[in-house]
Amino acid sequence: QVQLVESGGGSVQAGGTLRLSCAASGSIFRINVMAWYRQAPGKQRRAVAHISTSTNYADSVKGRFTISRDNAKNMAYLQMNSLRPEDTAVYYCYAVLQIASGTSPRSYWGQGTQVTVSS
Repeated sequence: QVQLVESGGGSVQAGGTLRLSCAASGSIFRINVMAWYRQAPGKQRRAVAHISTSTNYADSVKGRFTISRDNAKNMAYLQMNSLRPEDTAVYYCYAVLQIASGTSPRSYWGQGTQVTVSS
């Protein structure tokens, strides 16, 4: 059983910073991709940042957010600087991983962590 657990969410004022963490645990052979998505009330879940052999960011967060990962610990992080009220959302960790050698990669989601940015 694979689990993704996010932490680090909270409430901050505009201009503030938060660092989200995602811990992947369970039967994991290899993590191919880790990513962060977010979903604001009444809106679709959207990608924020991906990391595999390279990193990609949504235009709305470029220059403010940084995704990183620690392969040895099966962790991913999202450093969020210069936060804006429009960054308010539930942030979800996402991973594509293999549970054993030779198996097909599968997608997994965390339960989400709330980020609230006040003006």
